[in-house]
This record gives sequence, C-alpha cells and structure tokens, in this order.
Amino acid sequence: MLFHRDKHAELEVYNDYNSELVNLFRCVKCHCAEVQKELGYILNSREVFEDFKAQYTVRGLTDIQRAARFFLLIKTSYGSSCRTYGCSKKDVSTMIEYLTQIQKRLAKVVIENKSYENVIEVYDRPEALLYVDPPYYGAEKYYSAEFEPEDHENLKKVLAGITGKFILSYNDCQYVRDLYGDFNIKAIKRNHNLVGRYGHVDNRYGELIIKNY
Repeated sequence: MLFHRDKHAELEVYNDYNSELVNLFRCVKCHCAEVQKELGYILNSREVFEDFKAQYTVRGLTDIQRAARFFLLIKTSYGSSCRTYGCSKKDVSTMIEYLTQIQKRLAKVVIENKSYENVIEVYDRPEALLYVDPPYYGAEKYYSAEFEPEDHENLKKVLAGITGKFILSYNDCQYVRDLYGDFNIKAIKRNHNLVGRYGHVDNRYGELIIKNY
C-alpha cells in the first residue's frame, strides 16, 4: 500500500513490528548510498544467502550492514520468508538500484515500530484512514510478529472503537467473517505467487477486505 502511490496523505505513518524491516527502511531513507555500497557485487547465491541469514542478527554489525543483509534475504528467499533460498533468477544490480526509489518514497514518511494497540491509539483521529494487515488467522506462527490467536479478538475490539476509518485485509475464513460481521466485508481473489510457478495448482487465493465505512 505504501509504495503503490507517490503519496497518500499529508501525514503518512508506516508501522511494522519487525524491527529488522524498520531498520532497513530507516537506513534506506537516511543512508541509501551506503546500503547500496554494502550490497555491491553481491551474487544471487545460495551460499551468500546462508551466510547472510547467519550473520544479520549477530552482534557487532552496523545498522547498515544489518539492513543490507536483511534486504538481500527478502529479495532472494522463497516467498520473502528470509528462511529458505528461493532459487529464482533475479538481477541483484536491479534490486540495488530500486533502493533509490524506496529512499525517495520514504522521504517524508514516519516510520514506527510499535504494537498495533499503541500506534492506533496515537494516530487515530476523525480524518485518519488506517490500513491494517495483521497475521492471517490460523497462520500466526509463520509471522515474525508476536501475534497470539486472542489478538484477533483484541484487534477487532480496538478497531471498533476508533474515530477514523479503517481498511483491514484478512484471509477468507468463517472465523473472520463472523468476527467482523458488523462491518462491510468484500471477498476478493488474488494471485498466490508462491504456487503460481506450478501450472497444475490453482494460484488464486481468497481474501477479505473489511471496512468500517
């Protein structure tokens, strides 16, 4: 959503509980050339991937070194999971150049690293529009964020009490439909990129867009 347009509003706030992603954005925003230099002449290689996976959380690295390693893990892992090498052909030099575009987009964006309860409380106002993308119900363990099953109930309670508007994206399941039954729900289908490479598998995935307006 953030990178889909040049600008959404006068005040734009990006929040992510993953501190490594926040560090990446912060470094690209303020030290883009240094991050690009750190990635210079890097190969799209399984061995490099495994080295970076082992290194990026090690104490002693600078924020820029961590950001560069995390960026390469995202771009070359299977499904951007940072866990398994993706074995797909990608031009690393093109990925590095893309960081310049990210830097320009983040120039006036506020980057937060808060819990969903706190960031909604701080930035909620009548004219605000919140886009919320929580871990999907039943798949919480696959996310780096600490999101327990009971957080789905709590998130709904928090969103029900805001003064602004929200757009919420979820996986299409009966639990979520029941939980948000008092709001506007639209079912959509999107491409499932992880299975799209297999011709015999249906790569359409059901999602719900939920709004309070």
